[in-house]
Amino acid sequence: MSHIVVIGAGQAGSSLVAKLRKDGFEGEITLIGAEPVLPYQRPPLSKAYLLGDMELERLFLRPASFYEEQNITVKLGSRVTAIDAAAKTVTVGDEVISYDQLALTTGSDPRRLPAKIGGDLENVFLVRDLADADAMAPEFKDGARALIIGGGYIGLEAAAVCAKRGVQVTLVEMADRILQRVAAPETSDYFRNLHGSHGADIREGVGLDHLVGTNGKVTGAVLTDGTELEIDFAVVGVGITPATQLAEMAGVELDNGIKTDAHGRTSDPSIWAAGDCASFPYQGERIRLESVPNAIDQAEVVAQNMMGVDKDYIATPWFWSDQYDVKLQIAGLNTGYDRVVTRKGEGLTTSFWYYKGDQLLAVDAMNDPRAYMVGKRLIDGGKTADPAVVGDPEADLKPLLKA
Repeated sequence: MSHIVVIGAGQAGSSLVAKLRKDGFEGEITLIGAEPVLPYQRPPLSKAYLLGDMELERLFLRPASFYEEQNITVKLGSRVTAIDAAAKTVTVGDEVISYDQLALTTGSDPRRLPAKIGGDLENVFLVRDLADADAMAPEFKDGARALIIGGGYIGLEAAAVCAKRGVQVTLVEMADRILQRVAAPETSDYFRNLHGSHGADIREGVGLDHLVGTNGKVTGAVLTDGTELEIDFAVVGVGITPATQLAEMAGVELDNGIKTDAHGRTSDPSIWAAGDCASFPYQGERIRLESVPNAIDQAEVVAQNMMGVDKDYIATPWFWSDQYDVKLQIAGLNTGYDRVVTRKGEGLTTSFWYYKGDQLLAVDAMNDPRAYMVGKRLIDGGKTADPAVVGDPEADLKPLLKA
């Protein structure tokens, strides 16, 4: 009987094995995860879970009973130490597991601060997994002093949790502005002002020189402009890298992650990849998407192709972030934009529409689900939107869908 092994028990891995069973795969399935807990949602770790607004049980994607009922073997707290692609085996501890097809859903690894600048001090946290969130949660108390390193969405979400919990927070971003890599200046301005209105100290164009420790615990920080801060803990949010170590071990090609074709197959015909770790063809280019929707959708297409369906993965990128009382929803990819049209609503409701020439590329919608919905449908359908209509707050957006 055919055996499919999936390495990586996150959103992509869980979605892949569930889709296999849903579509009638009757062979053996083994899901291997390095963490000691069932597959769970990661986005709430830096939002609702860290705030204490979400219980642990609600994080789990599926209960233990699901895997039992679907006859899926789940190996938790298990690290794969070897892959022999020629023999089609993976090694977990002393166990050697044979596979007919292998899927790598290994996700990504957070970038860490070097030890020489204090990255190994106690109370210096990452925001990547459940253990990270559990370790830092007790530090989020009224009057504590925090340094957030990195002005991307993870850093900003952590800063928002700090401010909501009464923590004195300073966020530093080495680039000229927060969100510089992923958003227009307009979106950066919006979130800078939002955080400032909640008392967060956002410092741009300045980075961390080094952390200061006492008895192995972080107590301060020296910034690149010479500023010295007293802090009780630090949160590092300086990006992630695709987890490709096992792919390298298997000898498959890499290109900004694990290189796959449009079906999700790697250079080894028996090995597939999906989620944060995988790069794939998209509109004539090769991209890698770090998002929950991509992890789910790509993994489900890979599951179908492992069963012989022969289906291309057509990505429809979308993302979200929650900060304070603002829900940001992003549709599309803004790469190559040359202008931004602003649609201002009441209060904090705003959306920024990215264009390249006359073509709509992406939308950043803050507390504006209608703008997001219309923008996403237009972008997914390869359509554009009249900038004059978009920029008129009195104009109805819905007729754009019929144009």
